[in-house]
Amino acid sequence: METEVAYELLPVLRVYKDGRVERLRETATVPPSLDEKNGVQSKDLVISSGCDVSARLYVPQAAMGSPLRLPVLVYFHGGRFIDHSASLPIYHNHLNTLVAEANVIAISVNYRRAPEHPLPVAYDDSWTALKWVASHSARNGPEEWLNSNANLKKILINWPTSLHFSYVGQENMHLVCFYKQTSNRSFYEMFWQAANPMTTGCDLLIDPMKDMRLSGLDWNKVLVCVARKNVLKYRGWYYKEALRMETPGEDHVFHLLNPGCDDAVKLMKKLVSFMNEDT
Repeated sequence: METEVAYELLPVLRVYKDGRVERLRETATVPPSLDEKNGVQSKDLVISSGCDVSARLYVPQAAMGSPLRLPVLVYFHGGRFIDHSASLPIYHNHLNTLVAEANVIAISVNYRRAPEHPLPVAYDDSWTALKWVASHSARNGPEEWLNSNANLKKILINWPTSLHFSYVGQENMHLVCFYKQTSNRSFYEMFWQAANPMTTGCDLLIDPMKDMRLSGLDWNKVLVCVARKNVLKYRGWYYKEALRMETPGEDHVFHLLNPGCDDAVKLMKKLVSFMNEDT
């Protein structure tokens, strides 16, 4: 096995010259389960075996065994396209709580990650996941939980700054976006290079605001959430038409790392309110 290192992105990634990738922060994952505290049921499923796209599906207790039709949240995890997965405890626990409180169905997508699969693979996989969700619109899709309980007239998408869709324009879709922080520009530029080695830094994969088609997305509503200590909050403010929520004194993904703090509870209430508003 090759031991010579090609490059490192510490403390996240080490890439060897033979192409092997070692993710240094991969933590213990959690399996899908019935959450005994709030009754949310989850399971893992395959979206596309051909391109190795999978997801974790969450359904609230009220929908199990009933004809109740609920909004669908499509959730894309963070990690700069090179890290994290839907089975990490921070995402699993967050979605259990959000699904229970907002009374929605959630689909947490596992897209293929760079550097093994550089951009636009993650975008393509995410689009594949959205089309898979839409395939249940006639209630005859491959996943019975969605056939039975999904209200596909109301789709919500949650994505961090590491994701961008240039072509999503479906009616009755809503967007929830969280913005990340950086204190070292060159350090984060290295992550972009790992995610997309061919980038110039000015292309649409990196800077969606350069895409003139953004105005054609026609979202019914957008909620952009930033933390005041987050340097990239100014990127969030690019979305001038959006409803902005800034949390003073908080930093990157505080709502995932410390979900019991007062600010995280307030943010959860804001998300629930946003998801339950009439279009």
